[in-house]
Amino acid sequence: MPSRLKILFLCTGNACRSQMSEGWARHLKGSLIDAYSAGVAPHGVDPRAVQVMAEAGVDISGHTSKHLDTLLDVPFDYVVTVCDNAAESCPIFPGRVAKVHRSFQDPPQLARGAATEEEALAHYRRVRDEIRAFIETLPGALSQS
Repeated sequence: MPSRLKILFLCTGNACRSQMSEGWARHLKGSLIDAYSAGVAPHGVDPRAVQVMAEAGVDISGHTSKHLDTLLDVPFDYVVTVCDNAAESCPIFPGRVAKVHRSFQDPPQLARGAATEEEALAHYRRVRDEIRAFIETLPGALSQS
């Protein structure tokens, strides 16, 4: 059996989008993908991200926010940047790592103007579902990037 692809999902804070991506990849594609997430400036896992992922049946409550530097020795096949800032800040990885950029809107930023908690969560749910749709295309979509 071929080994699973090692994929790093990279975002600025490793708080929301990259955590959701890792969670979905482990949940939906665990037999094909060895998923990781990290940030260029991590600042803790977003509780709303944990909540909306749990609503979808994916538990990311045990995830921690990690700095990219802690994973530089992992031989990744792909680094997927899920926000524009991470794409611009992404360092050079050793070996034959393919970089793929797939930007998603930032739920915490979108939720800042929300009048209610439910309105704020709606942003998280929409981005969660967009990330799921992207993860469902993996690994095939990576080779087409």
